[in-house]
Amino acid sequence: MSRPKIIAPKERGVKMIHNPVLNKGTAFTEKDRRIFGLRGLLPPRIISQYLQAQRVMGNFHSKPNDLERYIYLTELQDRNENLFYRVVMDNLSEIMPIIYTPTVGLACQTYGHIYRRSRGLYICAEDKGHIREILLNWPHRTARVIVVTDGERILGLGDLGADGMGIPIGKLSLYTACAGISPTRCLPITLDVGTNNDKLLQDPLYLGAQHNRIRGEAYDELLEEFMMAVKDLFPSALIQLEDFATENAFGLLHKYRDRVCLFNDDIQGTGSVALAGLLGALRITGGSLIDQKIVFMGAGEAGIGIADAVVAALVDLGIPLQEAREHCWLVDSKGLLCKSRSNLKKHKLPYAHAHEPISTLPEVIEEIQPTAIIGVCGQPRVFTEEVIRLMTKINERPIIFALSNPTSQSECTAEEAYTWSDGQAIFTSGSPFDPVTINEKTFYPGQGNNVYIFPGMGLGILYCKSRSVTDRMFLEAAKVVADNVYDEELARGLVYPSFQRIREVSSRIAAAVAKIAVEEKLSQKILPDNLIEDIQTFMYDPSYPEYV
Repeated sequence: MSRPKIIAPKERGVKMIHNPVLNKGTAFTEKDRRIFGLRGLLPPRIISQYLQAQRVMGNFHSKPNDLERYIYLTELQDRNENLFYRVVMDNLSEIMPIIYTPTVGLACQTYGHIYRRSRGLYICAEDKGHIREILLNWPHRTARVIVVTDGERILGLGDLGADGMGIPIGKLSLYTACAGISPTRCLPITLDVGTNNDKLLQDPLYLGAQHNRIRGEAYDELLEEFMMAVKDLFPSALIQLEDFATENAFGLLHKYRDRVCLFNDDIQGTGSVALAGLLGALRITGGSLIDQKIVFMGAGEAGIGIADAVVAALVDLGIPLQEAREHCWLVDSKGLLCKSRSNLKKHKLPYAHAHEPISTLPEVIEEIQPTAIIGVCGQPRVFTEEVIRLMTKINERPIIFALSNPTSQSECTAEEAYTWSDGQAIFTSGSPFDPVTINEKTFYPGQGNNVYIFPGMGLGILYCKSRSVTDRMFLEAAKVVADNVYDEELARGLVYPSFQRIREVSSRIAAAVAKIAVEEKLSQKILPDNLIEDIQTFMYDPSYPEYV
């Protein structure tokens, strides 16, 4: 981890206090106060960052609910970024569910009503022709990671329009906390192309443009202008597409992945983290990926992304592509994907197998006899008692992944999975669940959170200045995550490493990404022998810098 730099700020007095990047609050030293005109503007006692963090956590715990805790932390981020990240990094397991899933979903649903201060950039359909000048308004020309959404498919909550800005902000907070990417290198963007959510359009406090979503040529032209403007002004930046509707998500990924440095977290990140979970689960069962048959409940971005990741891993093991696809069986709202169905979307076609139609999930399980089921449909409680018991009848240790977010959309709860499987399930979910005790035995559900993948991916791309993001990088990232689950964690039923080690895991992912970038001639960086240690010195430290 890099040491805080000695910097010479231009601001003085209250401007320094009001700048979240420079502000130390009561931790400004006597020397700082004398040199920068701060005497009298702060209480006289100098309080260390450690004690400031204790104060923050005391106030955090005094809040009556998670939404109030989210608002409190957002206000802290707006006034003192170093302190915010110190608190987050030192209390990651407790705070991550507040600044991201699941609380960020509620925050987005109420965004116009809890709005305090702008963070990030908003680009509207009406800004066509002016996107470049809007990007120039961003104060940090060092931006290297851009998370962008158009708000149409926020988590499992649907179209939240401009109120989806909480997602890019939250994702970038995790880039900093979990992979040490400096907050001044992070840029959240919402493309406000309207919303089809009538409730928002009728809400006088809604923050976005009050019209329905633009589609077709107008949408495509806006995205083209945006992508090219980013490439021009931030040529070394990584763009992460987040929470676009399925058709746009696949279309934009395929259109731009070879033109700019870009990936889609809902497709590639979700695929990689779910594959990591499967590989971790197989460390528990002792099975091989080649022997697995997986049923997916959901055939959108996440379902296809995970299936593609599994297929890539099987191909890497020497399995022919079509045979690899036959390990994955997808179910959507109309039943099993099969060749006899008409009007299937393009992204579903590779997984439409030669099989008679089956309409219900229990029937699919009876027929296919899967070793694992993965829920990514955004429909709560579709993993019923019948489904879990069927899986337990077929498998000694059934793999049950209920990955839909937020918690309210989970396909089943941890308690349901463990109870209905008589404690045999290897369970993980998209949002966190508390440990479950049944018959005096405690089970620890894992969380298949993309935070295991995308921060390390971004760190690796930035470190080596890769020109592109490849599928092989995501495959290797999944292997790194699975390999870094400790034996004692596996013994507790966990398939992912502890969140407390996530910065270490991110640095290892970054090293794998950098090696691939160099091998594939996407980077000219000469990698040192002590690669992981060098990457760790590249990472941001939230300790206060020294000012001169």
